[in-house]
Formats: sequence, structure tokens, C-alpha cells
Amino acid sequence: MKSKSTKALIVALALTGSAIVGSSTAFAAATAPTLVLSGGSTVFGLDPAIIVATAGAPGNVAFSVGSTVIVGCESVATTTVTPFVAKCSWVPAAAGPAVLNATLTPTDATSYTTATAAPFTVKIGTPVQGIVPSPISLYVDTIIASGSTGALAPRFGVSCAITSQFIVGQTIVFRVYGNDSDLGGAVLDSSNVASAYVTVAGIANPIPLTYGNHSGVAFWSAPLKTGTAPGLYGTLGVVNFKVTVTTKDQNSIKVLSTKLQPRLVNGVRVKGADGRTVYDRVSYYRTVPVVPALKGATGVWQSSFTPTSQVTLYAVPTN
Repeated sequence: MKSKSTKALIVALALTGSAIVGSSTAFAAATAPTLVLSGGSTVFGLDPAIIVATAGAPGNVAFSVGSTVIVGCESVATTTVTPFVAKCSWVPAAAGPAVLNATLTPTDATSYTTATAAPFTVKIGTPVQGIVPSPISLYVDTIIASGSTGALAPRFGVSCAITSQFIVGQTIVFRVYGNDSDLGGAVLDSSNVASAYVTVAGIANPIPLTYGNHSGVAFWSAPLKTGTAPGLYGTLGVVNFKVTVTTKDQNSIKVLSTKLQPRLVNGVRVKGADGRTVYDRVSYYRTVPVVPALKGATGVWQSSFTPTSQVTLYAVPTN
């Protein structure tokens, strides 16, 4: 028969939830601390992205992109005081979406178990013009041609206004400006360009770009007439287009050089303490012959804007 003291002990253990084995007490199981990821946003080809892991306990964090551990971030110690933060400097390998992951190994392995953060998706920025192996840089925009009235009149009552939203029946005008670093940054014009055109998805032939004087300013332009009649562009939604410019072969190019130039103040040469003229080194472009001729370069521009910001064609409003 059990004694009264034995029964009392059993009741006490039942109430406290503890158990005695020999002289040791068994405690509650270790728990997984919280681990949350943030940051990680940057532009491809620019500065590294800083990924931040905030943990519910101190320890070491392993950062990864997908299943690949980030070099240098295999075991980053958190701060020792709350909030327990670990940071990883990451250089993205490509633009676009990337899934970031992290695992925390707590310092106190008795009280805490390993914790895994929820996958965190970031979008690494893409340069709008893209990266092309060409010395040509291009700027492209679209405007509404003049002449539209009524329901097709410009939204703000101004023709030739830069916009990305058009209505079926309006004429879209592509405007292109450019420079060529091979020519010392010279403006792309009819003297150095062999061909320039716009290709639009759904139109069989490229639309040639022409260079000329537009109210005192010169640039390349090409019209795209929209409408429901045969031969007109009438596909609603994003207008997928690409601009291609190819320069002529060059027998000479401008090369960046430096030279010494006397320092002048109000047209008078500055003298140093030794009585001699002070010179500054300045940059300039000099023209040098090229034999055989430098092959013309090709520059391509294709928008990487989000769909809501790209050139879009809408139906005529009903009211």
C-alpha cells in the first residue's frame, strides 16, 4: 500500500508537469526562434544588396539564394543584443526575381533549435535601356502626333506631348536621340548613321527612322498610324517595339587625350611662387586615322519598363 507521502508526491508532479528521474528534472523541449528576412533590393551591375535577417535569439545565420549559399555569408553572427540582426552583402548574378533564404543556428542550443526563415522574394532592378555591347547610347520616347480631335484629341489638349498611352486612331511618333562614344560622344545624325528603324511586333516591315529639323530641334522620328482599317496598327495592349541604329564605318575616330594648358585668370597667365606659368592638365578629343576602317556599331533599345508604364494602345472611350 502506498503511503500518504507517496500519493502527495504523485499529485504534486501531476500538477506541475515535471518528472523526477533519479535526481534529475526533465524540462520542456527547446523551441525554434523567429527568423525574418528583409532588404536585398538593388540594381543589377550596381551596388551590392544588403540582406537583413532579424532573429528571435542570438546565433549564426547562413544566407542563400535558392539553394546556393552566398559566398562570404555562410555563417554570419547576429548582434548580441535584441534585436538580434545579421547582415549579408550580396552581389546578384542577374537581374529579375530572386528567392532569398536563411537558416539560424542559435548560440544557446539547449533552449533553441535551428530556425529557417520563410522564403523572401526580391526583384533585382533591370536597367531600362538594357546592357548592350555597343558604344552607342540611345534615348527613346513616344509622343502623340498633331491633328487628332474629338475623342482622339490629346488627353491634356497638347499635341507632341510625351506619353505612353494612346487611343486607336491616334498616330504614335517614336522619337530617338543618340550618341556614339567611338566618335567622341558625337550626336547620331544622318552623317554617321547607316540605318535606323523601329520594329513593331505584328507589323511585317520595319518602320524607317528619319533625321531632321523639328521646330529647331533635330532628332530621329518614325510614325505609327493606328486604327481599325486594313494596314493600320490596331492591336490593343502593350505595343512591343525595338529601336535599332547602325553607324557607318569610320576612317577616323576621336580619341580621348590629355594636354597641358596654362592656367588663366581674366585672360592673364597665373604665375607660381617661382615666377613660372602654372599649367593644368586637361582632357580633349583628338582625331586619329583608322586603317582599316572601324566597323560601324549597332545600338539596340528595347523597353524594360513594367507593363503599366510601357507604350499601350487603348480602345476609343465610350463616354
